[in-house]
Amino acid sequence: MTDIKMGISSCLLGNEVRHDGGHKRNTYVMSALSEYFSFRPFCPEVAIGLGVPRPTIRLSKIENQIRLVGTKNPDMDLTDDMNRWSENAMNGMDDLSGFILKSNSPSCGMERVRVYDSNGMPSRDGTGLFATVLMQKNPALPVEEEGRLNDPVLRENFIERVFVYYRWQKMVEDGFTVSDLMAFHQQHKFILLAHNEQEYRKLGPLIAAVNRDNLEHTADEYLVRMMACMKSRASRKRHTNVLMHVMGYLKKKINSDDKKELIEILDNYRLGKVPLIVPITLMKHHLRVYPDEYISSQYYMAPYPEELMLRNMV
Repeated sequence: MTDIKMGISSCLLGNEVRHDGGHKRNTYVMSALSEYFSFRPFCPEVAIGLGVPRPTIRLSKIENQIRLVGTKNPDMDLTDDMNRWSENAMNGMDDLSGFILKSNSPSCGMERVRVYDSNGMPSRDGTGLFATVLMQKNPALPVEEEGRLNDPVLRENFIERVFVYYRWQKMVEDGFTVSDLMAFHQQHKFILLAHNEQEYRKLGPLIAAVNRDNLEHTADEYLVRMMACMKSRASRKRHTNVLMHVMGYLKKKINSDDKKELIEILDNYRLGKVPLIVPITLMKHHLRVYPDEYISSQYYMAPYPEELMLRNMV
């Protein structure tokens, strides 16, 4: 899976580009994800000409504007340089399927970055300048901070979004038709249902109205709305709802004891007694005995390589 390209803050790969000459090598990224993704490192601060080591910089609110300035030398204003480089950097990112950012960074932080007022007091409501441009210019691109990947639910959510986005890129790259877009939506129905049923219901009419004349416009709108839908956390209740749908395709085929066992496992999952992998594994067992073409087409049953073991923790 190394053909899936992902952008990443350079320091997370162990590159010594931090202001103090150090790095922030992330063990999970390097040990678990490097087998499945090809990482492309970015360090915006080095890219705009700052050395290693270098004076620290921070976000400051100056005359109601967020500026990137030197911590000890606020007259060193790097805002325009950073914004200009960030805008230019977007030109080479079309092939990326996701991006992992360094938290708390005045350039790369995705959220809750310190912004200092005129009295030198910080508030945790900022976004790094590069991260701001990245997310504004690529609203559908899966973006996450390395610290949030410690949360099993957020980690699974992010990786799932990356694989969905990659499949979308491959569809577009191969040249897609109205039927291709409809098939893509159908294959991801259960994934969307697990994340946000209300938004999933709204996507149906959008796809139903697609034709050759509005295909490109509909696809652009669908991608943004689909990826926004997937940002919602897939709760145990929603997963249970989806798995009950799957069970509906089996209820006339399996015997009463198997049905009782499935219901019991689903209830244990809903109550937090077992992880998601348990009911999924049992469902797959029955589907191998009683295959169903529609369920087999659903990426929900295998949204990413099992070796990542993401569903073992949610």
